[in-house]
Amino acid sequence: MISGFSRCIFPVMFFFLLFGCKSEPRNSKKEELVSSVDQFQFPVFNPVPKSFVPHYYDSISLFYRNRIAPDFNGMFLVAKNGEIIYERYKGMANHRFKQRVDKHTPLHVASISKVVTAVVICKLADSHQIILDKDIRSYLPEIMYDGITVRMLLNHRSGIPYYGYFPYSIWPSTKMLTNQKIVQLLNTYKMPLYFPPNSQFSYCNTNYVLLALIAERITKKKFPALARELIFEPLKMTDSFINDGSKNSDSLAQSYDSRNNVEPFTNLDGVYGDKNLYTTARDLLKLDKATYSNAFLSDSIKKEIFRGYSYERKGKSNYGLGYRMREDKGKSTLFFHTGWWHGNTGCYASLRKDTICMIIISNHYTRKVFAINRLSTLFGNYPYEPLIDTRENFVRPNAAKLHMSQAIRRKK
Repeated sequence: MISGFSRCIFPVMFFFLLFGCKSEPRNSKKEELVSSVDQFQFPVFNPVPKSFVPHYYDSISLFYRNRIAPDFNGMFLVAKNGEIIYERYKGMANHRFKQRVDKHTPLHVASISKVVTAVVICKLADSHQIILDKDIRSYLPEIMYDGITVRMLLNHRSGIPYYGYFPYSIWPSTKMLTNQKIVQLLNTYKMPLYFPPNSQFSYCNTNYVLLALIAERITKKKFPALARELIFEPLKMTDSFINDGSKNSDSLAQSYDSRNNVEPFTNLDGVYGDKNLYTTARDLLKLDKATYSNAFLSDSIKKEIFRGYSYERKGKSNYGLGYRMREDKGKSTLFFHTGWWHGNTGCYASLRKDTICMIIISNHYTRKVFAINRLSTLFGNYPYEPLIDTRENFVRPNAAKLHMSQAIRRKK
């Protein structure tokens, strides 16, 4: 399968590499940060020459038909300089209501939600409402952990335990869990950190649950409303929202397993910040495009977002502030985020050196979405590495569960 794809790619690689140098926004003038819906203007990029579009289109189309389309259910989009050069929408969003997936159908994007949460926090840092290197107890005084900063939550270096491993003995499956209740349970059972703050990396959803809480405390607004005010409305992401569990779950796009059986909502589906963003490929493209503008995020905060923080272990996997990374010497860095919750899987990739955005989202479980990085070699010299790296975490699931159960036993 790869060899056929490669034969199609190589004849057009020369054109792609030539065109990659024309990806910077035309307007490099320093811009003032804005929050008003009416004031924001997307950055203006060099237009994609029409003569190059067929070369992109044909190679991407072959990839989609051969590797994605069979049994795919969801959204697939590739853009250059903010312009869509290929997109497809396929399958059912909700079998019960016979709702098909189209360009305006919000799908749950699981952990891709962390990108939005990180952007909210970084916009609050830009407006001096949050200090990234301040102890989180300045914002959440009730939490028992000392020495953890906002930045450590953003880059998963806090060591805080994962709430998904709370046993039913302390939180029954019949009771909806909330962001605030997670803090209370961590405190009540005095759950120790996995490791000293900022000493290691371990990807953990609890970090982003706490970030959403911090944003609420500072602004006195609920996080779904805050994301709408700071991101969705200014960028005209009209098909995006964050569900706090209050929206009618039956009428939303559902999540299905690989056999098209509906995945039921659970007691963890009211927790947000780490997940619960419903959006579309086109709306995610708007967000990606906005991140190139100094009016949306300052140049200084973007330098903090798009760099790695974890180098204790050799490898190509890293994490910035809300973005996963693949780094390799002599190659351009691949920025992305994957998502996987119930049957919802997806990937949003930002090839920033070449202003390429690639998005694939499915609400029917499939691992095909994690192969989208194969397309990155079309546009430049990017690391060709799996997007799911099981070696990147210092704390393994079994060890994390044992860690939590021991803490609970000591409390009892």
